[in-house]
Amino acid sequence: MRRVEAQPLVARVFAALADGEFHSGQQLAGELGVSRGAVWKAVDSLRDLGATLHAVPNRGYRLRSGSDALDAHRIKTFLPATVRGHVRSVETAWTVDSTNSVLLGRPNPQSGVCEVFLAEYQTAGRGRRGRAWVAPPGGSICLSVSWTFREVPKDLAALGLAIGVCGLRALQELGLESMALKWPNDILANGRKLAGILIELRAESAGPACVIIGIGVNVALGPELLQRIGEMGGAPATDLVTAGLTHPSRNAIAAALVSQIVPGLLAFEREGLRSFVEEWRHSDALRGRQIDVHTLEGVARGLARGIDLHGALVVETPQGVRRFISGEVTVRAVE
Repeated sequence: MRRVEAQPLVARVFAALADGEFHSGQQLAGELGVSRGAVWKAVDSLRDLGATLHAVPNRGYRLRSGSDALDAHRIKTFLPATVRGHVRSVETAWTVDSTNSVLLGRPNPQSGVCEVFLAEYQTAGRGRRGRAWVAPPGGSICLSVSWTFREVPKDLAALGLAIGVCGLRALQELGLESMALKWPNDILANGRKLAGILIELRAESAGPACVIIGIGVNVALGPELLQRIGEMGGAPATDLVTAGLTHPSRNAIAAALVSQIVPGLLAFEREGLRSFVEEWRHSDALRGRQIDVHTLEGVARGLARGIDLHGALVVETPQGVRRFISGEVTVRAVE
C-alpha cells in the first residue's frame, strides 16, 4: 500500500490540522521540523486550494471542519476479509490531475482484483461531460477503482447505475437517509447532488474490458462552497455533514464504498444489471416527474417512467414512449 509521492509540507500541515483542533504555528513548526514562516506559507497554500481555515491570535490555526487525512492502511484495514482478497492495492496521494487519469495510465489489473486510488486534491477533477469537480482538501472523497472484466459483460452501458446502487448501499450503512438515485450517475440527498460517478472504459474488440470507476462524494464543503457550486450551472449540491452525518471519517467512507463496489462488480459480471434493477427503481428520483432529456440530437420532453431492464431511461413523450441510453436530465418546473 505505497503512497504515490513523498508528502509535501502542505500535506503534512493538513494532516496535522485534520483533527479540527487549534494548533499554534510554533507547535506545528516544532512537530514538522520547519520554520514558522514555512508553516504560514503552507497554510496559505491550503487556503488557495479551497480549504477553509480559521486563524486566531494566541490559539493558532484549525480547519473549520475536522476531516481525517486519507490513509491507505486505515482504508484497507476497514475492508472485510472477503473484499480485501479482491483488492490488489490501495493508494493515496496529496494531489494528482485526476484519480481516474492515474489508473487509466496503468496496465489493466488482473481480472477479479482491483486497484483503488484516492487523492486529497485534484487539479483537473472532472465529472460527466467534462464538468469540473470541485473538491478542496478534506472536503470530499475523490476515489477511483480499476477493474478488469474477463469478457465485456452484458449491460456494460448500465454499469454506472449498478455503481450508483453500490454507493447508495454504502452511504445507507453509514446511517444516511432520504437519499435517491438520479439517472444516469448521481446520488442525491434531500433532492440535492451528494455524489457523482464517472466511468471510463478501456476495451478490446474481443476479450477483457477494463473499467475505471470514479466516485466523488461531497463530505464537508460548507455552505459558501455549496452555493458557489450551484452558481456554476450544475445541480444544487449538498454534502454529508449537511445531510446529517456527524463527524464523518473519510477513511471509513472510502472503505464502505469499496466494500460495496467490489461485490457489486462481481455480481454485475455474472448477471449484468438484473440484480440491481429493483433497488434502483425503488430509489429513482425522476420517476413520475416531468423532465427534459438533453442529447446530441436535441431535447426531448416528457414524463419519466423509470428504467428498463437494461438501464435505459424510459420517457413518455407526446410522440410516444422513448428510451435513452445516454443524456443529461433536468427536472422541469411545475407550470
